[in-house]
Formats: sequence, structure tokens, C-alpha cells
Amino acid sequence: MSAAVEPPEISLVDVTKQFGSVTAVDRVSLTVNTGEFLTLLGPSGCGKTTTLRMIGGFDLPSSGRIELRGRDVTREPPDRRPVNMVFQSYALFPHLDVAGNIAFGLKRRGVAGDEIKRRTGAILDKVRLAGYEKRRTNELSGGQQQRVALARALVNEPNVLLLDEPLGALDLKLRKRLQLELKRIQMDVGITFVYVTHDQEEALTMSDRIAVMHGGRIEQLGAPDELYDKPASPFVADFIGTTNLLTGTVENIDTGAAVIRLDSGDRCVADSAGRQAGQSIQLSVRPESIVIGASNGSNGADHIAAEVEQVAYLGAAVQYQVRTAGGLGLSVLAGKTGSRFSSGDSVVLAWAPTDALVLGDRSGTVEDAS
Repeated sequence: MSAAVEPPEISLVDVTKQFGSVTAVDRVSLTVNTGEFLTLLGPSGCGKTTTLRMIGGFDLPSSGRIELRGRDVTREPPDRRPVNMVFQSYALFPHLDVAGNIAFGLKRRGVAGDEIKRRTGAILDKVRLAGYEKRRTNELSGGQQQRVALARALVNEPNVLLLDEPLGALDLKLRKRLQLELKRIQMDVGITFVYVTHDQEEALTMSDRIAVMHGGRIEQLGAPDELYDKPASPFVADFIGTTNLLTGTVENIDTGAAVIRLDSGDRCVADSAGRQAGQSIQLSVRPESIVIGASNGSNGADHIAAEVEQVAYLGAAVQYQVRTAGGLGLSVLAGKTGSRFSSGDSVVLAWAPTDALVLGDRSGTVEDAS
């Protein structure tokens, strides 16, 4: 006999949430695997936090079904679900020390004192706060407070931890360090994390998979490299990282490359696979895929004449904002070694045909990605 297939950790089936006439979440279906770090990513108002709150039982769906390990919990309150939640505001108890904050939930459940001490010590080790048991929360840094809140949630040994932008109040340098800490802790404890953020770099750093949300729906679900290299829509291409979104018409197919006449009048190249003359298409070209060089006065479809408008030194790279001869604004990211250009310089831009990702025809407009 074959072994029984375990149900997924979380399953959402056509989940919708309406607040009056506003549809915050619109028929979302999603499966989260056991032990996975899944991020709900999107701009403010896209429905990501509402989706997270419905998984936790803090909001009930207007329709649809929510299952945890195959059990229908759609109408069950938070305390009957094997989940815990960490919010952006850590809500630590100022009158309790670190150990008291972490042990609070265990004491309420009547866990024996020796077991509380063991579990509190173990989780302090995992979040690298051993030795801080007697500290008051007002004596801790923001990053340490965040780890106490995380430990307080994890010590209850939930199947799922829900995290609603827990790093949002921290400064950039600390946030980057704690992104790596969070991923390490998740892998160490081995439970499922569902994380909400609007920060695409944060999502790319930590996630096994990312669900990009837009207008209450999941626009695309996939691994970080899949979303970055193969975005399914202009919105995803623009939201995951930085890109140049272009529209134009296939002019002809020339030696394996499609020659595109952009709306600006400039000509460029894209992969010819599946393309045909007269087709109206949208392209995504990442700034790091564009090669920038000194102008040589020549003109052709494989390079575009432009002028540098702005230069920003980013440490590891140089970012150029350029304007093509046809008036099209493009962003270019170049290494800091080699030729450097200044505002007002005439340059040429080029990219490999395969680096111009064809997103589809014009039915989804570039404005949708704003």
C-alpha cells in the first residue's frame, strides 16, 4: 500500500473578504507547504494583511474555505487554530522581564514550571538572547525586542507562524541583518512561516516562495528567482526589483532576433521565439541587462542612442538615468569599473535579445504596474 499523502499546512480555496462595498481579497486560492517560508508581497491595500488575518482567524472570510492540515477552520476563532502571530508593534509587557514575556502564554495554559524554564531557555538560544532573561523590555534595542516577540510566539510551538511586517519599524541596516536571522530561525525550528511585507528585497532574501498580490488577487506565485527572471505581468516585473517597461510593435525578424519599433520611435531587439511581424508587445528589460557605452555615431536596431540625464553612485554599482533619441527614459545599472559617464554625455545602449522579456501584448498596460 502506498503511504497516505499528507495535506498541506495551509489551504485557501476561493477566499473572499468584503468590507461593505470594498472587496479586499478576491477569490484567493493558495496552498502553503509544511516547513515553507511563504511571503505575501504587495503594495498597501493589495489584500495581503487581510489574507494573513483570515489565516489566523482574526478576520472571517465573506466566502471561501480555509484549511489547516486538512481541517476546515474557516469559522474557528484564533485560539482554536494551531497558529501564532507576530505584529509590527511587538506588544511586549513592560512590567515583565524577557523570560516573563516569553513564558506568558505557557503560564496561561498551565504548563509546569520546569517545562516552562526548559522551553524558555531553548527558545532564547534559538533567537540568540541567552543571558537576557532578567532584562526589562525597555532595556532592549528594537532588534532585541523583535526577537523577544518572535520567541514568545515560537515557544508555544505552533504549526504556523504568521508575521505581519515585523521588521517595518527598524532601521535599514538592522532590518537587513534580521532578515537573515529570521530565515535562520525558521529553518532551525522547522515550522511554516507566512510573512507579509511590501518590501520586495525583504521577500527575495527570505522566502522559499512569494505570492505577489495586486488588487486583492494573487498576480503570480513562485520562487524568488522565477518571479524576478520570468514575471508573468507588467505589475510583477515592475514590483519585483526594478525594470524598464517598454511597448512597441514587431517590425521584422532578423537573424534570430525580433526587431521592435518602440512607441518612442526607437528600435531595439528581443527574442524572436513566438514573435511575428506586426505584433504589438510589451517588454521588460532589467537595468543590469543594459550595456552602456560611449556614442560612436552609428545607428541600428541592436543599440539605442541616448543621453545621460542623472548619475547615482550606489557603492557596488553606478545607476544612470538616460533619455533616448526618441524621448524614452530608461534606467541603467552598470559596474563601477570600466567607463564612467556624466550628465550630458552621449551614449549608446544595447542588450541581448534574450534579456528583453516579452510580457505579452498591450492588453495589460504598463500603467497597471504603477
